[in-house]
Amino acid sequence: METTFPKSILDNDFYKFTMQHAVIKLFPKSQVCYGFINRGKHDFPPGFGDLLRKSVDAMGDLRLTKEEKQYLSSHCSYLDPTYFDFLQGYNFDPSEVQITQTGSELKVTVEGYWYRTILWEVPLMALISELYYKTGHLLRSDDETLRSLTKSKIDNYNKIGVSILEFGTRRRHSYDVQAVVNETLREFGAESFIGTSNVHFAMTNNIRPLGTHAHEWFMFHAAQYGFKMANSMGLEHWTQVYGGDLGIALTDTYTTAVFFEQFDKKYSKLFDGVRHDSGDPIEFAETVISHYVKMGIDPKSKVIVFSDSLNYEKVKNITDFCKDKIKMSFGIGTNFTNDVGLRSMNMVIKLTEVKLNDTHWQGVVKLSDEKNKNTGTPEMIALAKEVLGIK
Repeated sequence: METTFPKSILDNDFYKFTMQHAVIKLFPKSQVCYGFINRGKHDFPPGFGDLLRKSVDAMGDLRLTKEEKQYLSSHCSYLDPTYFDFLQGYNFDPSEVQITQTGSELKVTVEGYWYRTILWEVPLMALISELYYKTGHLLRSDDETLRSLTKSKIDNYNKIGVSILEFGTRRRHSYDVQAVVNETLREFGAESFIGTSNVHFAMTNNIRPLGTHAHEWFMFHAAQYGFKMANSMGLEHWTQVYGGDLGIALTDTYTTAVFFEQFDKKYSKLFDGVRHDSGDPIEFAETVISHYVKMGIDPKSKVIVFSDSLNYEKVKNITDFCKDKIKMSFGIGTNFTNDVGLRSMNMVIKLTEVKLNDTHWQGVVKLSDEKNKNTGTPEMIALAKEVLGIK
């Protein structure tokens, strides 16, 4: 079977590039390890690992083109010109990715310097997903049906007047599906569609890429500075690099409750808003609004970016609650890029270990607002909860 791989080095989520830019400036000597987590217990057919290996090896040939460099420099003024030069000389190193298959179980790890390996996570997941459907000979809806369905969705969002972002790269059915979805959203979503997290599709559709940082940013800071300092140091370093740009803070790496204990007036004013990625969205909105009121900040001047397994019904409920209380936007992933008549995959690739300045490897932890989204060893999770006072 023909290998599958991204057609552009920019076929990746924007926050991977913004974090890479920051890592190069602040943590150039740090090493990391990522691991694949098969949450959906998907069975992979014989030979899947070999096909994935070929696809990963092919990614080593990708390079940033002059046109892509020009697009980034014209749309992302907060990234240094030296970073664009770095990215032009960057290439994926397939030796950083280890793939083994035992029966129907797949193991994938990535290891190397953080500033290099940070770009692997999203395209690896996209490769795994697309190959999964190809090897299973699972037929999706045709393009016409997909366009019609996507148009129907964005028409509904237009009617309720909400801001919609496409966040579906990592668990998309395929590159082709995401291409059709973005073309349709651009064509029919003028009242609601504000952009995509995928830099390649943002470029091909002449829109701006959207995103800030991910859980791994705070997970790394916990290893570097301790669990109690992870949020505050992560936010401080982000503002050190970006000032007031890219000002959406992710809240749930060590639970939302802990985050807002540390999200003081300085950061509450400096950041434009926060992102919701786990737990009950209405309870989260109540917490955010109350926090801003407590800080003496008008919640209507801030925004919540909701991004947890959204569909129209969830968006409508959240909108009804938040309307006239706080600004909001919605990052929709799988419901856009893998709603093709098949069971969507449930998987992640997460940071598992870090090695700080040539010291020793140590495990990292993520404590979501949902128990099944926690990552890390039981011992490290227990330690983090004890240190942070989480019952």
